[in-house]
Amino acid sequence: MSDATDDRPLAGHVALVAGATRGAGRGIAVELGAAGATVYCTGRTTREERSPMNRPETIEDTAELVTSAGGTGIAVRVDHADPATVRALAARIAADQSGRLDVVVNDIWGGDPLTEWETPFWRHDLGNGLLLHRQAVETHLVTAHAMAPLLIARGSGLLVELTDGVDARYRGSLFYDLAKAATIRIAVGAAADLRPYGVSAVALSPGFLRSEAVLDHFGVTEQTWRDAGAVDPHFLASETPRYVGRAVAALAADPDVARFSGQALTSWGLAATYGFTDVDGSRPDWGTYYATHVAPESDG
Repeated sequence: MSDATDDRPLAGHVALVAGATRGAGRGIAVELGAAGATVYCTGRTTREERSPMNRPETIEDTAELVTSAGGTGIAVRVDHADPATVRALAARIAADQSGRLDVVVNDIWGGDPLTEWETPFWRHDLGNGLLLHRQAVETHLVTAHAMAPLLIARGSGLLVELTDGVDARYRGSLFYDLAKAATIRIAVGAAADLRPYGVSAVALSPGFLRSEAVLDHFGVTEQTWRDAGAVDPHFLASETPRYVGRAVAALAADPDVARFSGQALTSWGLAATYGFTDVDGSRPDWGTYYATHVAPESDG
């Protein structure tokens, strides 16, 4: 029996957010917790050891935020490039939760320091480009492969593949572009394979995301983020990681989520569908803003 209520629609549900250390992954984990879920928060940075990203955010921090939001956060250090470790995670979730797993979110990334922007692909460091794909595409396949049997065993559930953008525009780096397009194709293929078992899969893109790293880049905080508009006016159309988190929570709580399976979705599109807002009550629409303000500059 589920103890879900209108304000905690995911009470009793179990989720895995792979790549929950920071950014969209953290926002998604916290919003799943706010909806009442138990959330396994995985990543490589702990309070004892940092990943090569060398950022201060940790999976323990995320797990505590999940619990503070009303869910149950469980931090587990996992290198999702290691199939044996990911299989062990699946076995742990199955043992801890009597086989239950309802939501899997693939937000594993780690590609920022590996991407050489505005660099033709033949001048891009090949080793970095291939490592980017190992960290941002292979890890998603490894994780989906290990977790799908748990979703299938329940005959329901949701796999979410985080991406960047859902149109065909070139994203400025061939290695980056290919990685983000690949996660969409993982969702499309997984949806087809999982459909007979009652499991759905979608790709999901946030808009201009105010992640911790982006805030640091502009030298602002979440309290002073609008100051960065003086440097980049487009930043005023940005959104918090909790916005895409609310998109995932809404999908996970939707009994008719299968209608979206195989699609590439957006935070702003789902906000219009489900009626949620960002944490400040606004409803950013990066798709409309981009088409109106950014694309004309690029085309010019």
